[in-house]
Amino acid sequence: MTSFTLPLSAPDTTPQSASEARRQSLQRGLQRLLHNPMTVAGLLVVLALMLVALFAPWIATHDPLAQDLGQALKAPDAAHWFGTDEYGRDVFSRLVHGSRISLYIIALVTVIVGPVGLAVGSISGYFGGWVDDVFMRITDIFISFPSLVLALAFVAALGPGLDHAVIAIALTAWPPIARLARAETLSLRQADFVVAAQLQGASSSRILLRYIAPMCLSSVVVRLTMNMASVILTAAGLGFLGLGAQPPLPEWGAMISTGRRYMMECWWLVATPGAAIMLVSLAFNLLGDGLRDVLDPRSE
Repeated sequence: MTSFTLPLSAPDTTPQSASEARRQSLQRGLQRLLHNPMTVAGLLVVLALMLVALFAPWIATHDPLAQDLGQALKAPDAAHWFGTDEYGRDVFSRLVHGSRISLYIIALVTVIVGPVGLAVGSISGYFGGWVDDVFMRITDIFISFPSLVLALAFVAALGPGLDHAVIAIALTAWPPIARLARAETLSLRQADFVVAAQLQGASSSRILLRYIAPMCLSSVVVRLTMNMASVILTAAGLGFLGLGAQPPLPEWGAMISTGRRYMMECWWLVATPGAAIMLVSLAFNLLGDGLRDVLDPRSE
C-alpha cells in the first residue's frame, strides 16, 4: 500500500492587524534601505554628524573660541589635528562645534518648510479654482528667483544674523515642497476613498488632514531630505558673505570666508570646512535617494 505525505503549505504572512501591517511595511522598507551601500554610507555620515553635534564639548580638543596668537596659523600636528586659524583657535574644535550650527539651521528650516509647503500645496490642489491660482502665483514668484539671491534679499532686509538667515532660507525653500504637495493632491482628490469620505459628509479640513496630507507625507519627506544639501550650501554661502552666523561663532561658511586670505600658505583653513560641507551635502543627497526608493511606491 503506497503512502504519501501532503506538501507543507507556506507560512501565512498576511498581517492580522493594522499595527502588524505597519510593522511588516517598516521592516521591508528598512531592508531595502540597508540593501543600497551608497544609502547606508549617507546614513552613517548623517548619524555621525548628529553624534558629533551632540557630544561636541567632549569631542573637541580645545575651546573653539579661545585665542592664542602665539599659535596662529600653525600647521596640523599632534596638538592641533586640523591646525589653527589666524587667531590661534583650534580648527578641529571649531569644525566640531560648527556641526551644531549646521544641524540647528537644518532642523529649523525643516520644521518651518515642511508644514508650510505641505499645507499650501494640499490646500491649493484640493480646492482648485481661485485658491489654486492665488497660491500658485505666489509660489511662482518665489521660484522665479534663485534661492541664494532671494535669501540674500531677505537677509538684507532683516539684517545679518543666524536666526535671520534661517528665516531667509525657509522663505526660499518652501515653494518646491508646495509644488510637490499640490501635484500629489491633484492625483488624490478624485480617488475613491476621498469621494467616499465626501459622500459620508466629511468636511474639507478633515479630508485634508486625515486622507490627503498623510498620502503626500512620504514624497514631502524625501524632498525635504534632498533639500537639506541645498540648505547647507545656502547657509554656508550666507556665512561666507558675512550675512549668516556672526563671528566668533564657528560656522563652516564663515570659516572659509576668514581663511581664504591665507589659503595659499595655510590650506587647512579652507580645505577642512569645505570638505565638511561637501561630505554632509553628499550624505543627505545619498540618503534622500535611498528614501525615495523606499517610500515611493512607483519605484517597486
